[in-house]
Amino acid sequence: MFKILFLLCLFFSSIFANIQLIKKENPDSNTTLLVIGGIHGNEPGGYFSASILATHYTITSKNLWIVPNLNQASIINNKRGIHGDMNRKFAKIAQDDKDKKIIKEIKNIILSKNVSLVLNLHDGHGFYRLKNQGSIFNPNAWGQTCVIDQCTLNANQEFGNLDNIASTVKNNINKKLLKKHHSFNVKNTQTKYDDEAMQLSLTYFAVTNDKPAFAIETSKNLSTLSQKVFYQLMAIEEFMKIMHINYTRDFSFNEQEIAKIIKNYGTLKINGNILLNLSDIKKSLSFIPIKSKGNVLEFSHLLGNFKKVRGNYVVYVGNKKLTTLKPQYFKMAANCHKSFDIIVDGKEISVPKASEFFVNDDFKVLQNKGYRVNIIGYHAKGHVDESGIKINRKDLNKRYSVDKSNKIYRVEFYKNDEFCSMNMVHFR
Repeated sequence: MFKILFLLCLFFSSIFANIQLIKKENPDSNTTLLVIGGIHGNEPGGYFSASILATHYTITSKNLWIVPNLNQASIINNKRGIHGDMNRKFAKIAQDDKDKKIIKEIKNIILSKNVSLVLNLHDGHGFYRLKNQGSIFNPNAWGQTCVIDQCTLNANQEFGNLDNIASTVKNNINKKLLKKHHSFNVKNTQTKYDDEAMQLSLTYFAVTNDKPAFAIETSKNLSTLSQKVFYQLMAIEEFMKIMHINYTRDFSFNEQEIAKIIKNYGTLKINGNILLNLSDIKKSLSFIPIKSKGNVLEFSHLLGNFKKVRGNYVVYVGNKKLTTLKPQYFKMAANCHKSFDIIVDGKEISVPKASEFFVNDDFKVLQNKGYRVNIIGYHAKGHVDESGIKINRKDLNKRYSVDKSNKIYRVEFYKNDEFCSMNMVHFR
């Protein structure tokens, strides 16, 4: 069975039994915004926004906690909830419910004394309007809303005026719309009196425990995922301003830049000796050298995940299926070299294992006693070991490239027919 790790270096990350909580904290205050993405697996605007918030924002005062992918199993299946609607399990839940452990953990996080305000991120149908304007624009729609369960909490709660806060967020978003019909509204479900379904929800659980909570619903009818993320992040930034949480981000805030970030799916490292760039990977790769069991996957993207289908490993980022890895089982060699010498465009360099190197014209892996090199896509009669051979791009069969652009190829190292590592050669 594979173990999944997430590589996070810029902030503190707590991995509970079932939930990943990312904390970006400062010593100046206990004021904390908790942002939750992915309670519904088919609402990618929420969880891609939470992922970008976790990886591209720096919090310079007060605190931000993020759960980017609450319902991971439903996310990779692109289903609202594979075990039922997770957002209807906060008032009561059966002992044998498969979501029970997740619900218990997220409740404990919400009830933490440090949590000052909760945002639950969603994508909703249509565009909410006070008056009926058709099947998409009407009072029954949820999209483009800041949802509250009631107008206020108790008078001592710092962020307890839910209606005023939601209205401020709505008004500020509506000054910066991509298109006029994207306008936001406040939707008060008056949960205690009018909405039995919402009485089972995460936000109502929070407010009944005196925690200010809001749902941000971008519209499923927006034309692109980047538009959904644009409005989610804009709403989150407005909440941070209200809470005096100072921040910086490493990108310009526009739909085009957000679209680029979304399409950067990061890397996948397997067993510390294979590195795959997921952003331009082919739909299927065969003969991936791994162990028959006990493999470890390390995703650089918070939403990286996989599921096993008929012996193959289907790789996802969020609900986006990126590739299928078809394994070839090998024993892993012990005490392999940590780097290998390669002549690239006439210059000798040392390349760390499970890394990438870039070539303009040609490369040649230097021979190393006891090691065999297999360059996937190259075939030379009579050569079991393909080290010591100068290779350029036209020597390689593009059917075996790793990427859709046919510029990246696998260079594999073996020791006594046991697998050592794989490097990627990029032709510019």
